[in-house]
Amino acid sequence: MKIFLVVGARPNFMKLAPLWRELKKNGEFEPYVVHTGQHYDYEMSKVFFEDLELPEPDFYLGVGSESHARQTANMMIKLEELFLKEKPDLVAVFGDVNSTLAAALVTSKILIPLAHVEAGLRSFRRSMPEEINRVVTDLLSDYLFAPDEIAVENLKNEGKDEKNIYFVGNIMIDSLNYILEKIEALEDTILEKYKLKKRQYALLTLHRPINVDKKETLEHLFNIFRKIAARIQIVFPVHPRTRKNMEIWGIEANGVILLEPLRYREFVALEKNALFVLTDSG
Repeated sequence: MKIFLVVGARPNFMKLAPLWRELKKNGEFEPYVVHTGQHYDYEMSKVFFEDLELPEPDFYLGVGSESHARQTANMMIKLEELFLKEKPDLVAVFGDVNSTLAAALVTSKILIPLAHVEAGLRSFRRSMPEEINRVVTDLLSDYLFAPDEIAVENLKNEGKDEKNIYFVGNIMIDSLNYILEKIEALEDTILEKYKLKKRQYALLTLHRPINVDKKETLEHLFNIFRKIAARIQIVFPVHPRTRKNMEIWGIEANGVILLEPLRYREFVALEKNALFVLTDSG
């Protein structure tokens, strides 16, 4: 069975890796990785593939950054061309990014079975682009792989056929366990690189539009972070979206240590050794 695994953003890669490895072990499946290029920094994607010991993508579409509508439309055009040419037996998508939505729409139009890994998650906030993506993808999926029992109930409440719902657990944990074994010997080196000591700093991530796309909200959050930073070091690998807005609005870090985006193994090492984590992500 020829299976196309469609990814496009860094959170997808951690979900892709365990599934790709298991499919490769089974002689019945031929897994192919399709990278849409949604996160358009290819070098950043590449280091995640290296950390997770994934091969180069079999297909790289290079879509890049655009508005939600243009980016999704461009992905759909390129994915349709690829799927019609290569004729996969099944397409698997991950999470709730635009690449996931684009692949779901294309497969539904050309009648290729679709599997959604991390199905059933809901914020119940339609103002979040991710919520639209996940709801539509679940509606169009033939196989719904749910990470927890709440997700299963969400799918049932939306009228999904129970025979298409599979409670499989959180695939991100498989990637985490995999990388923890790899970084154990590197932890001290990574902490030394950033001049940090175990349990003497907090780790911050912040990138949701609701938090970083309004000046007043971002300023308010940094007022809080600066107060915390007066008591404990805060380390902040800054998402490009957040950094751009900080620069535009002149928001000063003042005590918060700003880092460039980290590769996966470095981030996990910092997270493992932090006293606590401040985040607007999962």
